[in-house]
Amino acid sequence: MKNMIEISNLSKTFPSPDGEETVHVFSQVDLQVKKGLSVAIVGPSGSGKSTLLNIIGLLDQPTDGNIQVNQQNLATLSKEGVAEYRNQTVGFVFQSHHLLPSCTVLENVMVPALAGFGKFKEEETEDRATELLKDVGLGHRLSHLPSQISGGEKQRVAVARALINNPSVLLADEPTGALDQKNSDHLINLLKQLNEQREVTLLIVTHSKDGANQMEQAYAFHEGSLIQDR
Repeated sequence: MKNMIEISNLSKTFPSPDGEETVHVFSQVDLQVKKGLSVAIVGPSGSGKSTLLNIIGLLDQPTDGNIQVNQQNLATLSKEGVAEYRNQTVGFVFQSHHLLPSCTVLENVMVPALAGFGKFKEEETEDRATELLKDVGLGHRLSHLPSQISGGEKQRVAVARALINNPSVLLADEPTGALDQKNSDHLINLLKQLNEQREVTLLIVTHSKDGANQMEQAYAFHEGSLIQDR
């Protein structure tokens, strides 16, 4: 089975607020993730977990190193190529759901497919969004507004939205951080189920030991290095 993600010698630094020194987030990170695998990335706050995910999703840029996703070198992408990559190749689930308050649940899920890179017609997009919402247990919430559903349900809408364009990679950054234990367990189980059923490669940043244990592999940041935990 081929690697979906190949990262080599990746480093990230920031200038300090006074500009007099360089802050090293992580250095010489290597990571290979096979297609369809589920991977947890753990570590203390500030260790670089979210930064790594943001770099894979092209929401941030590395200082040094190379990244290939689905055999595509991310450093070679044009501005339009970056936008298409974010829209088509990766799906994002953040700690905050970022739903549009004036749009219905169904409309929120459809938004990424209407962004200009979509492969589906509007009617087909609506059908896909409806099926995804049924898959995450929200088939009865299609016409509700975000203000009319619970926090756990909002995160499930965010998961459905992340999958609308059938991405190769699903990036989940502390998706259970704002949820209680019951909803957190539900969401982790849902992400793992979708990973297996849809064969989407899943990378999840989490502080939850139980959540990390459900993934097939786990990596931990320690003093700027990424180490395979299991």
